[in-house]
Amino acid sequence: MVTNKRFPPYGIIGLAFILVAEIGLILKMKFFGIFMTPVCWTGLILFLDAWNYRLSGNSLIMNRRKEFFWMLPFSILFWYVFEFYNLFIQNWHYIGLPENRFIRYFGYFWAFATIWPGVYEIYKLLINLNFPGEVKVKPIKLTGTLLTCSFVFGLACIILPFIVSKKTATYMAAPVWLGMIFFLDPLNLSWRRESIWKDWSRGYLTRLIRLFVAGAIAGILWEFWNYWAIVKWIYIVPIFGHIKIFEMPVVGYLGFLPFAVEIFVMWETARHFLKLS
Repeated sequence: MVTNKRFPPYGIIGLAFILVAEIGLILKMKFFGIFMTPVCWTGLILFLDAWNYRLSGNSLIMNRRKEFFWMLPFSILFWYVFEFYNLFIQNWHYIGLPENRFIRYFGYFWAFATIWPGVYEIYKLLINLNFPGEVKVKPIKLTGTLLTCSFVFGLACIILPFIVSKKTATYMAAPVWLGMIFFLDPLNLSWRRESIWKDWSRGYLTRLIRLFVAGAIAGILWEFWNYWAIVKWIYIVPIFGHIKIFEMPVVGYLGFLPFAVEIFVMWETARHFLKLS
C-alpha cells in the first residue's frame, strides 16, 4: 500500500545512473564498459530504496542509515568469503580487468559493496508489494537434534570444498551456496535473530519464498548487465556449462535462490554482532 511519503529525489538519480550507463555502453564509452555492474547496481539500490520508502515509509537509506553504511563494507567482506571458495571450486573468473591495480580494486570494492544492499532492496520491495502473499505450511517442531544436524551439515558443507580433490572441488558449488544457511541459521535462532528455521516452526515460509524470488531477480539483472560489459565474469560450470543465458549456464541460475538466503542469514549474524535491531 502506497503511503503519503514522497518519492525521494535520489531514486530519480538512481534511474539516471542506469540510463546513462546503458547509453554509455551503447556509445562504447570505456568507463561504462569497465564499471557497468557497479554503476547499474548503485542506481538500482538508490531507485529501489526510494520506492521502498514511498511504499512503506521505511527504507535503509532514509530510516536505517547506520545499518546501510555497515552493510557496504560487510558486503565486500562477505563476498570475499566466496571469492576464497572460488580458489578451490574455480567456477568463475574475471576478464577485461584494468591493468592499473588501483582502478581494478576500486572496481572490485565498488561492485562487491552493492551485492548485499542490492538483494536486500529487492527483497524489501517484495515485502512492500506483498508478493507473493502469505505462504503457509505445516509447522515443524524445532528440536535440539534438528538444529544440531543443521549446524553440523552446514559446517560439513563449509569444509568440504577444502578437503576434496582439486577435480572434485569444481563440483562443490552446491555446498558453497547452501553451507552458510544451515550453519548460521541455528545460531541466529539461538541469538533470537530472524531465522528461517523459526519461520518454519511457525508454519511460515513467506520469507524463504521472497528471498528465492529476490535471488532470481538479482541473478537475472547481474547476468544481464554483466553480459554487455568489458570487465565481466565468465563461468566454468562442469554440469551443462555450455547451455547459457547471457554468460551464466542455465543450471547456475538455481544458485541465486539459496544465495539470497545466505545473504539474509549472513547479514542477520552480522547484525547480531553489530548490535543492530
